[in-house]
Amino acid sequence: MDAPERWSPEYATGPRYTRRLTVPTRGQLGSPVSSTPDRSVPGPNAGGGTAQVRALLSVANRDGISAFARELQQLDVELFATDGTRDHLASDGITVASVSDLTSVPPLVGGQVRTFHPAVYAGILARRDREEQLSELAEQGLGPIDLVVVNVKPFAPEVGRGHIGIDEAIEMIDVAGAALLGAAARNAAGVTAACDPSHYPTVLSELRAMGQVSVETRYRLAADAFGVVAAYYAEIAAYLNQLSGTAYPQRLAMVLEKVSDLGYGENPHQRAAFYRETTHRTGSMADASQVHGSRPTFNNLLDLDAAYRIASDYTAPTVVITKHTDPVGLASDEELVEAYRHALETDPVASFGGIVGVNRELDGATAREIAANSYEAVIAPGFSQAALGLLRAKPGLELLEVPAPPTEGMRDYGIANLNFKRVGGGLLVEAIDVVNLDRSQLQVVTRRHPTLGELTDLLFAWRAVSHVRSNAIVLARNGATVGIGAAQASRNVSVDIALRRAGDRARLAVMASDAYFPFPDGIQIAANAGVTAIIQPGGSIRDEMAIEVADRHHLAMVFTGRRHFRH
Repeated sequence: MDAPERWSPEYATGPRYTRRLTVPTRGQLGSPVSSTPDRSVPGPNAGGGTAQVRALLSVANRDGISAFARELQQLDVELFATDGTRDHLASDGITVASVSDLTSVPPLVGGQVRTFHPAVYAGILARRDREEQLSELAEQGLGPIDLVVVNVKPFAPEVGRGHIGIDEAIEMIDVAGAALLGAAARNAAGVTAACDPSHYPTVLSELRAMGQVSVETRYRLAADAFGVVAAYYAEIAAYLNQLSGTAYPQRLAMVLEKVSDLGYGENPHQRAAFYRETTHRTGSMADASQVHGSRPTFNNLLDLDAAYRIASDYTAPTVVITKHTDPVGLASDEELVEAYRHALETDPVASFGGIVGVNRELDGATAREIAANSYEAVIAPGFSQAALGLLRAKPGLELLEVPAPPTEGMRDYGIANLNFKRVGGGLLVEAIDVVNLDRSQLQVVTRRHPTLGELTDLLFAWRAVSHVRSNAIVLARNGATVGIGAAQASRNVSVDIALRRAGDRARLAVMASDAYFPFPDGIQIAANAGVTAIIQPGGSIRDEMAIEVADRHHLAMVFTGRRHFRH
């Protein structure tokens, strides 16, 4: 890994100066530094000098810190820690010096000011290749700090637990931790910044093997540290934007944490990884745990997400089968197994190799029927033991379980409520499209009003069509899709595809269109096939022609006043 040009190679990899300084002992801080024989333990960073290494520890996440500190002491690293970390180490029998021993100042302002002191920041920021800076430290009785082990107090998970007031939120912000990480990362050519317990083994391994932390590792850890700081402040900004009612700030920061690397992207030659939003609180596919099978591919993750979102959009027991993010079959019923049967009937051929999503715990009866067909994966809020036994016997089938929605008071904020479309050089950002429609909002525009059964199916189909790529057409009957036309340049072609897939089942079905009919031809085709009612947004300059055709065939047609494009 090449060093950035602004950092000279000598600074990054040249011989470390030999520190003929002793770290002031408690009670000596602030006094001139006296000389002392060299230590035998090499420094942890650049070069192979022999001065004793010093480390600063201040961790909110204390996983592994005791073992790490004990190993560092065995390598003769001198440790200083903030009070909370020091107390934790003491409870494990590890004695380290206090940061107050460095600064000669006790914690101030309710403990918020512990490390904001030249003894800390000068020791971190002093460049090891500049003798004048090292001389300044010596003149002030200060010594360099070589290893900064800091992780910040969590912010996003806590404010997501409820609507946290501004006073409480401000107290939660870890300014000192973020500042320490930023300083250490800035001087990565001479200082190691470890911001996560996962970094500890690498640091220890390189110290043992080489007597130093390699420049490549220091740069990688510095990038992690800057990433942590950037994400931390972005989460705080998202919270403050929520308080101020600012949905689209001048600078929109997105915070994502890696879930896993993926074998490849949409195609085998594309590298890929899966990231999770940190400000998303409601149950989602990103929170799912795998209960069986291999890790889903990039494409399967897309379809798994679509399947779970579609199924979860319905309150009745619902099953959806998806392919290429579109539903190929969707049904609701009092019994989950019946919902699955009707969803499969929509298009058994297209369902082959698809993804199944359900919005209830998957029971044994439904699992038995799913196991009789070939699918890539199943996603559900839970699986009964009978369902797991049946589905685990299917070779190559992936099973994902989405946790229950969080407890009352949890909130989404930040980018969790936004939708993104990638364009060259930027992003298009919009509010997530949701269907909020009840019967009272429908405008009946034909002479015949829909029957109660038709109205129920129209509302089912309207919700379904919002999940189908435009131009989208959904035919439905008795709470189940019977034909779907998706992603066509012509709305009439989508109508034709949906009708051909429905066949005789189109008779007495209803039809939903995600946008208005620019010409009445699609309505005419549907009427000829036996469709009895239509739901669409309306708004075309030719709406009167569409209404006239519907009346001529005794169709019921309602307008919603809102379209649901999905490109």
